[in-house]
This record gives sequence, C-alpha cells and structure tokens, in this order.
Amino acid sequence: MARRLCSKPQTASAEMTANGLEAVFLSNRDKLLQFLRSLARGDDAEDLLQELWLRAVTAETGPIAKPLSYLYRTAHNLALERYRQTARAQRRDQDWSDSVSETVAGVSDDPSAERILVARERLRLAEEALLALGERTATVFRRYRIEGRSQRDIAAELGISLSAVEKDLQKAYQAMIAFRRQDYAG
Repeated sequence: MARRLCSKPQTASAEMTANGLEAVFLSNRDKLLQFLRSLARGDDAEDLLQELWLRAVTAETGPIAKPLSYLYRTAHNLALERYRQTARAQRRDQDWSDSVSETVAGVSDDPSAERILVARERLRLAEEALLALGERTATVFRRYRIEGRSQRDIAAELGISLSAVEKDLQKAYQAMIAFRRQDYAG
C-alpha cells in the first residue's frame, strides 16, 4: 500500500528509511513542486505532485541511472496529460453546448412571450392534476421533488408512515406521467 505524501520529512532518519526513487523524490520534493507549478495552474501542481509520489513509491522499475531526471520527466508527462485531459473536456463541453444551443447572433435566448404563457398554463394544469390527488399527496410530492427533502423527514413532518409517503409519491408520479401523456397527445 502506498504511503501518503503529507510533507517533506523533518528528520534525516526519515530520509534514510526511504530508498531509491522514493529517497530522491523526498530530497527534491520542493524543487519538483516548483517545477510542477511552472507547468500547471492552481492546486493542480499539488495534485500532480501527489500522483508523482504515488508513481515513485509504487514503481516497479529496475535501477534508474538518473532518478532525478526520471522524476522530472514523469512530472512533465503527468502535467502534459492533465493539460490534454482539460483541453479535451473543454472541447467536449463546448461541442455539446454548441449542439444543444440554438443561439443565433443578435437574437435573445429568452423564451418568447407565447412560450412563457404556454409554460405557465402547463404548470397550472399539472398543479391541478396534483391537487386532484389530495393536499397531502401534493405536499409530499412538492417536499420531495421540489424542496429535495428526504422521505423520512416528510413522514416525520406530516406525522405519517414512510410507507404512506412512498404511496403518495407513487400516486403523484402516476398522475404526472398521465398528465404528460395527455399533454403531448393533445
């Protein structure tokens, strides 16, 4: 199991117990961190140093002629891979945003007045469908789905069993599914 890299050892005996690549890492920790800070931004340098540490203590390599050079090269490769991952994620996010967005230059992204009115009417009808099930079922649904409360908290608040909360949610879900089918059909 790999040891956790917390900080530079305070005593010479701690460095003596470390061997090979690990010892070189520990004696050059500050320099490696400074190098990583020149390659990565913010807390990424600390994260990369931790990854480098894990590689140093778990590496199953033979003798390394220049262990410090090996650590610098590994640090560089880790920073490069982190940069590539970040760039890929940004490209993926941008591509997704571009594909789902219908943004047109010079045209507002705000919904039209007609869309707002239709949405309000659909909301009113959904609330009516929910209230038709009873006030308690509507309250349970709102507390759980809109307010994000736990089923246990809702049961305690309303003085009902957890099973009753679950049954009320099932009724509400069925009503919302039926409403949605009716809304799309008509």
